[in-house]
Amino acid sequence: MQVKPITIAGALLIAPDVFADERGFFKESFSAERYRAAGVTDVFIQDNVSVSKRHVLRGLHGDRRMAKLIQVLRGEAFDVLVDVRTGSPTYGRWEGFSLTEHNHAQLYIPAGCLHGFMAMTDDVILSYKQSATYNPAHEFCVRWNDPVLNIAWPSASEPRLSAKDAAAPLLSEI
Repeated sequence: MQVKPITIAGALLIAPDVFADERGFFKESFSAERYRAAGVTDVFIQDNVSVSKRHVLRGLHGDRRMAKLIQVLRGEAFDVLVDVRTGSPTYGRWEGFSLTEHNHAQLYIPAGCLHGFMAMTDDVILSYKQSATYNPAHEFCVRWNDPVLNIAWPSASEPRLSAKDAAAPLLSEI
């Protein structure tokens, strides 16, 4: 697999090896030993899958205890992480990536960073591992269009949001 550090401190873009032929493909989507050697030392204890229709935006969500490993199994998502870890050298920065069923890219998001994504195609299936169980008492949210973060979401269409995400506070308010 290929591992590329990105501008957010501690975050990684991972490209697993894919073995394709006329029958389809095979890939190893996770191996604790290989990922640990690449610098992902978290113990992932929960796997989740979400299905989203085109222009659904989920996020920005964070948990100071929880790292995530994100990948798209079907479709295309514009996936964003934002560093909001106090004292981090990349605090306040965001970075976005196109994760698709064809590029097989995975995004490792360190604990304490915000995460969100916009479904760019119909019926996006996003899979993610997390290093802590979900607990709403530990979750924090930031508005997807916070003007200080100024995230360049790729769609001109107004996103489809949950009530919780639509009511999320600005970063300055948390």
